Amino acid sequence: MNYSVIKHCDIANGTGVRTVLFVSGCRNRCKGCFQPETWDFSYGKPFTKEAEDEIIESLKLPYIAGLTLLGGDPFEPENQKDLLPFLKRMAKKCPGKNVWAYTGYLLDKDLSGNGKCVTAYTKEMLSLIDVLVDGPFIESEYSIQLQFKGSANQRVIDCKYYMETGKIKEIM
Repeated sequence: MNYSVIKHCDIANGTGVRTVLFVSGCRNRCKGCFQPETWDFSYGKPFTKEAEDEIIESLKLPYIAGLTLLGGDPFEPENQKDLLPFLKRMAKKCPGKNVWAYTGYLLDKDLSGNGKCVTAYTKEMLSLIDVLVDGPFIESEYSIQLQFKGSANQRVIDCKYYMETGKIKEIM
């Protein structure tokens, strides 16, 4: 897996001050995407142990609330196999830090059951995510007034609740 950038002290992509990992690779290719360069799976740098270490060290700072995964799309099947072991490692090394993830796929359609992005890693990866923002960016539904999402169709979902109940609970 490749990534385009790791941002430190981000306040736009989840609650609190966060570390953000922008992964490479996205098949949704939403019109008006703010990072179209990340559609290419080979864009950026390889996601190495050194990159993981950089993120984990940043998460140890007391004022960092957690990690946000963006893209590209972290739920592209190719990205899941590399992100799952990292998320497991992060959970052990950084207890109490929350995880947000953004995906252009729909949780209850594409990431559940026989959905098109379900892999052997999906369910466990979802179990390590606190908040999932799902749905493609739709340029005609864009509004600067939306909190933590780009277009009105997207949902900010309590992922832990979904994993426990199988029901979508939007939190914003």
